[in-house]
Amino acid sequence: MAKLTNGNKGEAESWLPLNERFSTLAIHAGYSSKSSAGYSAVTQPLSLSTTFEIDVPAVNRGFEYSRSGNPTRQLLEERLAALEGAKHGVCFSSGMAATSALLSLLKNGDHIICSEDIYGGTIKMMIESMTRNNFEVDFVDMTNLSNLKKALKANTKMIFLESPANPTLRVFDISEISRIAHELRKEILVAVDNTMLTSFFQRPLDFGADLVVYSLTKYANGHADVIMGAVITNDPEVKDKLCYFQNVYGAVPSPFDCFLVLRGLKTLHLRLPALMDNSTKVAKFLESHPRIAKVSHPALASHPDHQLAMRQSSGHSSVLSFTIKDEFCALKFQEHIKLIQNAASFGGCESLAEIPVHFTHKAVPLEVRERLGITKNFIRFAVGLESTQDLIDDLTQALGKC
Repeated sequence: MAKLTNGNKGEAESWLPLNERFSTLAIHAGYSSKSSAGYSAVTQPLSLSTTFEIDVPAVNRGFEYSRSGNPTRQLLEERLAALEGAKHGVCFSSGMAATSALLSLLKNGDHIICSEDIYGGTIKMMIESMTRNNFEVDFVDMTNLSNLKKALKANTKMIFLESPANPTLRVFDISEISRIAHELRKEILVAVDNTMLTSFFQRPLDFGADLVVYSLTKYANGHADVIMGAVITNDPEVKDKLCYFQNVYGAVPSPFDCFLVLRGLKTLHLRLPALMDNSTKVAKFLESHPRIAKVSHPALASHPDHQLAMRQSSGHSSVLSFTIKDEFCALKFQEHIKLIQNAASFGGCESLAEIPVHFTHKAVPLEVRERLGITKNFIRFAVGLESTQDLIDDLTQALGKC
């Protein structure tokens, strides 16, 4: 994927082109069966060893202790960076550990601008950092860039956002946000949580961001059986600081989990288009349903950021949200779904639905939830890989019992 800008503000006629080399990189980047370390194995070996023999004190052959570095984890980090078109990847034991590592780049008194439309756990972490780490944090509506400009301060060191946002699916202009930040000071770090789209559909570094953070638990792994996170960057100094945090605080994933994510990456280019197709069809069905007040899915022309989404991404994945007209209907809907499961998370093969006010966004202040439209009748729906018709049938019968 070539370096992209978002300068053309006209209407986009289609999504950005996909990276034609993505599948090759996802299968082969960082490993060759011809390397001596692989013993000619076609699939990368799994290294479970916790420690490694050294030749003489202070001289090793690349690894000493698995917390500090592991061959399987290193391969995953290299492959994730390659998919992002970046130089460095650093993996952590969860997406939240990856976000925590980002905050470790800051010091007492630093100022963070965070999108107010973001995962509830991230909001909770930011709020706690205000007291525990003495950070200044401002939560801003980044759909209006004038809010961002007003929030910038002399001590602003990081801008943190998700695009699309979880769970409202609002899309933010990564190129403009990065430009505004870096015109003020090049040292301001723009960090984008790209979990919703992955590098298959969107590469924030191409639009000027400095850091990309992931919950690899979701699409990268894709089978709901691994908890892991990662940060991707081109900055070697930032990479070294992240690796220090990774080693000293021990927030590292197991080699076996890294092996599973490597396996998941090999089918990411097949799963995501199928998930997009399913979620778009389901979104269109819900948009036409008489009991639904609103549906949010960036592929829909009705989405307020539809044109922006097409200008800065190559498609959308599986997550959509919808609001039921009757606020008392949401709990009944959740009780009556059968094929669709009442659970949090997304990115796997199974369809999951949850009410954020009772789960992922329970800790978010009420006034913020209401301003964002995250109400008692608002549902986040992660569409899976089941038959589209079976999903529509399940939605139909559950909504019919509200």
